[in-house]
Order: sequence, then C-alpha cells, then structure tokens
Amino acid sequence: MSDLHLADIHSELNQEPIRKGFGRGLLAAGKLDDNVVAACADLTDSTQMSLFKAEFPQRFVEIGVAEQNLVTVGAGLAAMGKIPFVSSYAAFSPGRNWEQIRTTICLNEQPVKVVGSHAGVSVGPDGATHQMLEDVALMRVLPHMVVIVPGDSLEAERATLAMAKDGRPNYLRLAREATPIITTDKTPFEIGKAYVYEKGSDVTIIATGTMTYQALLAAEQLYKDGIEAEVIHCPTIKPLDEETILKSVRKTGCVVTAEEGQVIGGLGGAIAELLSEHHPALLKRVGMYDHFGESGAPEELLEHFGLDAKHIRLAAHQVTDKKKK
Repeated sequence: MSDLHLADIHSELNQEPIRKGFGRGLLAAGKLDDNVVAACADLTDSTQMSLFKAEFPQRFVEIGVAEQNLVTVGAGLAAMGKIPFVSSYAAFSPGRNWEQIRTTICLNEQPVKVVGSHAGVSVGPDGATHQMLEDVALMRVLPHMVVIVPGDSLEAERATLAMAKDGRPNYLRLAREATPIITTDKTPFEIGKAYVYEKGSDVTIIATGTMTYQALLAAEQLYKDGIEAEVIHCPTIKPLDEETILKSVRKTGCVVTAEEGQVIGGLGGAIAELLSEHHPALLKRVGMYDHFGESGAPEELLEHFGLDAKHIRLAAHQVTDKKKK
C-alpha cells in the first residue's frame, strides 16, 4: 500500500466533478495573489469560474464565444505581469484556438493557464463533437507548455494553486461528471511529479486523470489473480517524472498505460517515447485508439470504449503473459 494519505477505495468514496476543485483552487489562488485574473468564453458556471467571478468581478473578463480572443487576451494580460487563467470547454480551447495558444502564449513564453473542461468520453450525451480526446496530444507537443491532468477534485484544487505559482504556460484538463475522490487534503501534489499509489513487482500501471481510480480497482483484482501491480498516478504528463516511471519499469519489466483520451500523442504516446529511448519494455496502452467518441451515458461509454478497470486488468494479463514467454 501507499503512504501518500489516500482515501480507502474499499469504502464508499465521495464523488465530485473534478472541475469543482478547479473552481475552489482558482478562488483560493485569487485570494493569495492580486495578480491572478481570469477570463472565460461564456461558460463560467460550467467551468466553475463563477466562484472567482463573484469574489473578484474587477479581475474577471467575460470574453464571450470567441476562444481565439480568449487566449490572446490572456497572453496580453500575462505580458503585463498578470497571472491569467482562461477557461472554456476543451473541445474549443485548445480545440479551436491551438494556433493562438502556440503563437501568442508558447512562442512568447507567457505564463497563461489554459483550462480545458468537459474533456473525455465521459462528457456523455453531448457526443463526439464535444468529447475532446486529442487535447493532451495537442498541448504536449507545444514547446514550453506544461500539461496537467488531475485525478480528482481535491487534486485539481491543489494543481490550480500550484499553477498560479508556476512561471510557464500551463494546460489543465478537467472532466465533467462526478468522479470518486481518491486523494485527501494530505496527499501530495507537485507539478512534474508522479506518485506510486500502489506498490507491486509484476507490472507497472501508469494512469492519469479519471483512469487512476480505475487502475486502483484493477490492481485489486489483479492481486486476487496472483499479479502484484504497481500503480503510478501521473497527473503531470509534461514534463514526465522519468525517474519514478523508469524505476518502476526496471523492477516490473512491463507496462500498462490508462487514459481517457487518444493514446496517440497522449499519456500512452509519452510513455512509449520514454521507454523506447531509455528502457524498452512490453507496453499495452488503454485508451482511445484512433476513433472518436459517441453519444451515450458516461458509464456506458467508458465500458464500450474499454476505459475501465476490467480492461486495464485484461491489458495487465496480456503484458505479464508475454513477459513470461
């Protein structure tokens, strides 16, 4: 077991949308630093920027449905010494304004905090147009951009506070639906760090975002199968915590990654790149494989696309069987 002060997954866990943690974190960051400002593309309630807006109306800008303008205004505010957080649905930011993020934020190394909410297939009935699955890949490729995918609402709150103090461009990915809270107020978070949530010796499972809870459930089932899985929660996809990941893989010899997004260019792609350069190992990626989402209930979609504990467990069996051969 981990000593990171996690919640007991065997108990009935509280659930809350991850985006609510961002809302609380932004409000707290605003109270700590007068330079923290916010702008939104007409989605303050959905992205939970409404808390900041109500407390600091003079430090909030409603841009309207103009996502390209949203990030360029953010870049201008950063150039004037502010710490801007800009939010919309991930399908629109970075989905619609990637070029402006690239040119006005990253090229100029402005510390704008881009917040993409309602990411992943768990958006549900809104369907493929709104189920942003490519955002991690889009943002990870940008020079200077930090990419953060918190595992629950409490971690999103801590991540937001950390982002406000980070001098680089940041991207924060948020889910829409309520998800289990697996961390506590004492669980550590640091940008650039991955954490071993469950110790094991047979297979390394590296998960991010909503999939970390599923990975912990899978590890519990794998233990009953006679397989000791080491579960690494990877909330920062860029920069990767190479030391923690490679240390685990050198011990186990095989890897499963799990994410609610495209494995091409996402966490799975990042781990594949890392292993190929430093420690080649058997790898199975759990995530979306070169297709879009569909409309449906969140739970049905996660099962349909294989984004649950059952499929992580199956992937772990596949790589451990190959390792034995």
